[in-house]
Amino acid sequence: MRNNEPSEDARRTPYVPNETAHPWRRMVAIGDSFTEGIGDPEPGSPGGHRGWADRVAEVLSSQVPDFAYANLAVRGKLIGQIVADQIEPALALKPDLVTFSAGGNDVIRPGSDPDAVAQQFEDAVVRLSSTGATLVLFTGIDTNFTPVFRGIRGRVAIYNENIRAIADRYDAIVADQWALKEVQDMRFFDDDRLHYNSLGHHEVARMVLRALNVPNDLQPMQPDTTPVLTWRAARANDLVWAREYLMPWVLRRLRHQSSGDHITAKRPEPLPVLRRADDPD
Repeated sequence: MRNNEPSEDARRTPYVPNETAHPWRRMVAIGDSFTEGIGDPEPGSPGGHRGWADRVAEVLSSQVPDFAYANLAVRGKLIGQIVADQIEPALALKPDLVTFSAGGNDVIRPGSDPDAVAQQFEDAVVRLSSTGATLVLFTGIDTNFTPVFRGIRGRVAIYNENIRAIADRYDAIVADQWALKEVQDMRFFDDDRLHYNSLGHHEVARMVLRALNVPNDLQPMQPDTTPVLTWRAARANDLVWAREYLMPWVLRRLRHQSSGDHITAKRPEPLPVLRRADDPD
């Protein structure tokens, strides 16, 4: 380095939290079980689940007056169903902040084409971006940490690159689950090994708020050390998981059924949000 060149640290632009109130007053969340909040049960919440979207809305609501939040996500839905059932209702609510996560249920299916799924995703983004609302788009998680879904890692990576390109074209914000290394650990997941548990949803909420540059007091949480299981105990856990979660999923695929059949959106209308008093510090 020449003497008159700035150091590497000096060239970096540090992250500076936004100290002014955020601009949003109406948030609408669109998607599947991830956005519905499955894996984060709370009997007092609409639909019996809380999830990252509720947690984000609680923070946003605490910082500005007259904030309202709707969540149209329904578990088990493919991207075509989400586009058909949720986009127009979302637009009708006239949001100024939209979170859109879809395609995961398509990409995990054998033989799926992540490029074709991304085209459906982009068609939806075109419609959503026409409103001028801020859009938050999600990449999928890096599945390398889990043997169950390690085989689809390549498809997820291709899909993610499409999502990033779409976000760039339509000036959307990327909530990057692939880069969220702390949740790449089964201790952040529910017993079904597919959905985040409360801890996972909490970490995703923190990531989304960082992406929105919204200051908050949500604190990082680290799970306890995982006990080392014997080979026999680990295989017993695998058998229980296969019986209780994998086989029902396979049977639904064969019957062309979805876990979201007969389920409706938990918050179909924008409503005020109350911050939970029992949030972890």
